[in-house]
Amino acid sequence: MVEMKVEGLTLDPLTNMPIIILKDILNDKALPIWVGYFEANAIALEIQGINTPRPMTHDLLNSMISSLHAEVKQVTINDLKDNTFFAMISVVQNGTDMTIDARPSDAIALALRTKSPIFVEEKVIEAAKKLDLPDPNKIQNDEKKQWEDWITGIKPQDFGKL
Repeated sequence: MVEMKVEGLTLDPLTNMPIIILKDILNDKALPIWVGYFEANAIALEIQGINTPRPMTHDLLNSMISSLHAEVKQVTINDLKDNTFFAMISVVQNGTDMTIDARPSDAIALALRTKSPIFVEEKVIEAAKKLDLPDPNKIQNDEKKQWEDWITGIKPQDFGKL
């Protein structure tokens, strides 16, 4: 497993969908994870330290976990199947460890709020290098080449925080 941190958010150059950029502690590896706009917003609010007048879903989860005298030990991005990332949230309560299946965006948003570490399985980093490209019938050859160059050449230093 590789410990990573949220480096920032960016937009996919072809689809304009938000992408969370995770970067390892040694700055050797980066992992892009495509998410929805609401999920990206929840992460961006926490990165920027913006408080909302009422609790957002991830703030509620954080409050519930705390109220139950539990804590988030870590989140792990543990699989990539059919272009979908999977994650687990590790929680401990009264000495009992639990793992909870989660979308990576939710796990990351919660990890940011609880100051918990984010880990990624090596197999996920490797599999992400082979993500299916967008439907070639929907993009032109120049765009396809640009997409392939972008996804294979992604480096941690290419991204900044929003």
